[in-house]
Amino acid sequence: MKKILLGILILASLNACVSSKKFKELDDKYIKTRSENVELKDQLDSLQNNKLKCSSALEQMKFDYDNMKQQYETLNKLYAVKDNAYKKLQASYDALSQSSSQTLAYEAQKSQKLLKQLEKKEQELATESERLKKLKADLDKKSQRVDQMEALIAEKDNKLKALKESLKRSLTSFEGQGLEVHEKDGKLYISMENKLLFPSGSWTVKQNGKNAINKIAKILSINPDVEINIEGHTDNVPYHGKTAIVDNWDLSVKRATSVVRQLLKNKNIDPKRLIASGRSKYHPVADNSSAAGRAKNRRIEIILNQNMDKIMKLLND
Repeated sequence: MKKILLGILILASLNACVSSKKFKELDDKYIKTRSENVELKDQLDSLQNNKLKCSSALEQMKFDYDNMKQQYETLNKLYAVKDNAYKKLQASYDALSQSSSQTLAYEAQKSQKLLKQLEKKEQELATESERLKKLKADLDKKSQRVDQMEALIAEKDNKLKALKESLKRSLTSFEGQGLEVHEKDGKLYISMENKLLFPSGSWTVKQNGKNAINKIAKILSINPDVEINIEGHTDNVPYHGKTAIVDNWDLSVKRATSVVRQLLKNKNIDPKRLIASGRSKYHPVADNSSAAGRAKNRRIEIILNQNMDKIMKLLND
């Protein structure tokens, strides 16, 4: 660096006698030399940093080596202890083996016997496992069938409930005229007193009764899965009409079939769905000792029930 400065001073002193071109060349060399000096200094700094890192890594490696050496020595001592214990156990085993040949033979025979028993138990267990597996499969099928049946019953109940609400809405105008809709034992009952349907002692349906039956028929026509049972009922007063009717049995049946014919005027009702029956005086709903009671007993009951074919098929399967 001192030499460079000395050169610069000499150049300055000779400035007057050196041409500007020569001065420019020297100045360029100086700038280049200074740039190289800065670069070399940066390289020196980088090398010194690398040296520090290498020194640090070397110290860590020495530390790790010492630790590993210490661990190796500890493990080596532990191995020596374990090896010594193993040799002692081996010696004990050899001694026991030599002195217990008869005992070992007995134990081997006993073990063989136990092994046969174990094999037998395993076979029994496999047989029982197969039986339980089959039983579980049967139970799963039955459980599935029960679920299906519960779903069908729930569907049946829901449809019956919807039918009940639909009938009540449709028959609102007949309230107080001896017509009642109610549910009993999972079936739907439409009870109509004879005063709504028939003249006294007759089985010809009155116009008001026809209107009620037609409304019922309209609802039943759009519920094809519903079975329809029409029951005729009388009071306990004997029949004394001057017709071919003999008694209350005949009258109850005749009135039931009159309702059936009125229902069948709706062409959308399949006759296969209908049952007509007469029950005479033997199923009263009120006391026949009063006129009001006898009026309630003289009635037609249309009993509606969801078709059970699906449930019966499931039971039979």
